Amino acid sequence: MSLSLAQIAHFLIALCVLLVAAHGLGFVFARFRQPRVIGEIVAGILLGPTLFGALLPEIQQVTFPDYGPTPKVLGFVYQMGLMLLMFLSGAEIRTGFQKGERKTVLGITLAGTLVPFALGLVALQVWDASALMGVKQNELSFLLVFCIAIAVTSIPVISRIMFDLGVLETGFGRIVIGAAVIEDILLYVVLAVALGLVQTSGKDEFGLAPLLDIHPGSETMMAWHVIGTLAFFGFALFAGPWLYRALAGFRFNIVRKGNPIAFELVFMLAMTSLCVFLGITPMFGAFVSGLVAGSMPDGEAHPRADIRNFAFALFIPVYFALVGLRLNLLEDFDPLFFVGFLAFACGVKAVSVWGGARLAGEHPRAAWNLAVAMNARGGPGIVLASVAFDAGIITQTFYVSLVLLAIVTSLMAGTWLERQLRGGRALR
Repeated sequence: MSLSLAQIAHFLIALCVLLVAAHGLGFVFARFRQPRVIGEIVAGILLGPTLFGALLPEIQQVTFPDYGPTPKVLGFVYQMGLMLLMFLSGAEIRTGFQKGERKTVLGITLAGTLVPFALGLVALQVWDASALMGVKQNELSFLLVFCIAIAVTSIPVISRIMFDLGVLETGFGRIVIGAAVIEDILLYVVLAVALGLVQTSGKDEFGLAPLLDIHPGSETMMAWHVIGTLAFFGFALFAGPWLYRALAGFRFNIVRKGNPIAFELVFMLAMTSLCVFLGITPMFGAFVSGLVAGSMPDGEAHPRADIRNFAFALFIPVYFALVGLRLNLLEDFDPLFFVGFLAFACGVKAVSVWGGARLAGEHPRAAWNLAVAMNARGGPGIVLASVAFDAGIITQTFYVSLVLLAIVTSLMAGTWLERQLRGGRALR
């Protein structure tokens, strides 16, 4: 279906406004040594119903309507931004440790992931959170998302913070990134399962499960999503690099010879399509394809750098701005719940990481710095919120709280670490 000139102009205006606002506020936040992604989300919040819609509702609705081709095309940009973000996040997961650091990484990973996840389970046993469940009303999926929200750490945000502070290549930086890598891989697997459990079939049903006559909501479907996700991850982990090299070195691989960037994108889209066929969330396919591509020698990274530059120029800033655009802090923000959830999530994560670091032999001050750094939820926390809300697992109120949790914890981590260094105190 082709668009009229007026519809094309309307979409281009909306996209231009989003890009200018996202890059503008991202630049402002970066100048104050805060994560650029937070500025991009704030840009969306200001353009959404919270401010623009409250002051000039008619103009805001004309600029960003809820119907017509503009929201559909922006939805495509949103999905591409999410897939590229996950692909690039997976590709960046490479780190090495020096002697004495592995013990700390293992300690804070086990304590900082398992303890918060377990305490999240306990919290839902004593607290009725049914009001926060989305339209799918799937208790198991909600439980998994809630626990992930307590345990998640952001690789992109905390790595950017430490890069700006000049500590990314230090022992402290390697420990934080190493632990965050393991955490996020585990939690993305769990998130893929949670999303799979709420998938339903309909007139547009597609994939292997309908062909095998596996019905949505059945125990067989639940087992299918768990086993399928783990099997896909295992296949990609062990056979993925071989498959990538085989395709890249294929004699008749005209795509790669003609344009290496296209080859990387085709590989990501193919892996993502395979995930969709198997009934696994597309986001996980993009993430795993990034893991595989990132395992290649450094000589293969040049086309990926071009993808990164273009993605962070267009798709990813618009994705984060659209996340903010969907927030309505005037109607869907519950301050009392947010403060309680923030205190619980940060307290549980900080105490568990601090305890794991101390058991690994870290100094109390270093253990506390690690606890603050591992509390930055940033990008993964926002991805968790957006995909869980899109899947109908959580309500708009919980979505708002999860996004704000990611923003506040990222700002807290950056501010704390900068003050420690400015005061002449070593992080570790």
